[in-house]
Parts: sequence; C-alpha cells; structure tokens
Amino acid sequence: MRVFITGGTGLIGSAVVAELLGNGHTVVALARSDASARAASAVGAEPIRGGLADLDVLRAGAAHADGVIHLAFANDFSSPEALANAVAEESAALATLGEALVGSDRPFVACSGTPAVPGRASTEADPILTDGPVGGRGRAVTGVLDLASRGVRSSAVRLPRTVHNEGTGGFAGVLTGIARQSGVSGYPGDGTQRWPAVHALDAAVLFRLALEQAEAGTSWHAVDDEGDRVRDIAAVIGRRLGLPVESVPVQTYGPLGVIFAADQPSSSTHTRQALGWEPKHPSLLEDLENIQP
Repeated sequence: MRVFITGGTGLIGSAVVAELLGNGHTVVALARSDASARAASAVGAEPIRGGLADLDVLRAGAAHADGVIHLAFANDFSSPEALANAVAEESAALATLGEALVGSDRPFVACSGTPAVPGRASTEADPILTDGPVGGRGRAVTGVLDLASRGVRSSAVRLPRTVHNEGTGGFAGVLTGIARQSGVSGYPGDGTQRWPAVHALDAAVLFRLALEQAEAGTSWHAVDDEGDRVRDIAAVIGRRLGLPVESVPVQTYGPLGVIFAADQPSSSTHTRQALGWEPKHPSLLEDLENIQP
C-alpha cells in the first residue's frame, strides 16, 4: 500500500514510518523542511515538501495514495492563542485530506487523545472530548470518523497523554523539560491523578493495524500503561535529574494546566482483542530511567 503520512519525522511518526516500511508498504512523507525531507529519505520514504497549511499539497498527497495517516501537529502550547491556531491549522488539514478520499473506500487514520471519564478508565466506546483547550481537535477527528458514511474507511487511534521513547516524549517529557528549567520536578495537585502511556514503537504497530484492518468509523486506544500516578512520574524524573519533587501550581503548565491536573486512566482491552495488538516495549516508568542528568 502506498501511504501518505503527515508528521512522519516526529517521535511517533518516525516509528510509524519504520513500521510501515518494515511491513511492505511504501511511504510518502510530508516534509516541512529540508532537514525533514532528508530524514524521510534516509529511512526509505519519499518526501513531499509542505506543511499542514499547504492544503493543495495535502490534497495531492491524499489523492495519489492508497491510504493516509495523519500525525502532524504544531505542538505550540505557549499560550491559549498559539494552541488555538495550531488546532485550527490541523482542523483545516484534516478536512482537506478527508475530502480528497471521499468515495474511494481508502483508509484514513487520524490521531486523537484518549478521553477522561470520571471514576473509571475510559474505553474505546467513550466519546472523544469536544470542549476544553483542545476540544477543537476532538471535533475535527469526529469529522474524520463521520466520513465513514461518505465512502472513506476512516478510523482514529487515540493516543495517551505520554507517548515515549528513550525517556522522552509526551506530557512526561513536558514535565522533564519544566523540571530542568525550574530546578524542581513538579506535579499539579496531590499527584494522585493518573496518566496513561505507551511506547512509540508499540503505538506505531497500532497505526499500521488500523490502516490495514480497522472498519470505517472506529476508534482504537494505543494504551499500554492504563494510568501511572503523576507523582510517581515526577519522582523518577526528580531522581534522574537530582532535583526535589514537589507539588506546584496548576498555572505552571499554562493552557494545559487543567488537563495535567485531571485523572484520566484509559483502557485498551477492546483494541487488543479486536486487532490483536499487544504492546511489547518498556513501560513509561521503566523508560524514564533513560533520562540523562
């Protein structure tokens, strides 16, 4: 299958590209810089220059592919305005990719986040969040799933709050970065809130399985660790960096503060049973031991 992918040189995307190439697919990767184009070429993918805002490039990439995987996001959480702009850019990109696939019965795999459900671990049957700081992403992915009624084999892989590899990535990586800057390995509230996690290499397998097998309009959970306490995550970060571990104000995390403070465990039982997905790589707490002081 010839697969067009956005975000193919990031932490998750590079793992997905390797997984696709290793299983007989060819990959065309959107590359927004010369460096990204070189990285894509180096692993055997065909780069196509452009970013999420280049809608004509996206349209052409999808039109000439047998399937599409979307992973790119600006990841600018510096202010509410910057985050809103990133969400708007991604929403337009998803709409463009989807329209290019209408009536083709080709697969379109988008990514989103696992939802938070009060009092229990969320499942694949729970609706994605469509309000709050990143609610726009949820609305855009819902639009992708709705394409199932228009001849697109659309699906969504819901990623947990931390997708990690070699001690970096995701919200745990944000905690590490703030700890390095502030001199404190912090956590919001009492730190008992739980975050789900998955290794990037395991998540990559699920993206491939969704591309190959998922029925139209379905959602899947790329979750290995159902929920690690944020206080425990901060404790490993603090120990690795030689820093004190303590509670810090929610405002420390800017527009993500509300999300960071929420208890949000998640289950992947249905995903494992239906698609035969089984994570094999280190858990988050194990992987954080790779943080370098």
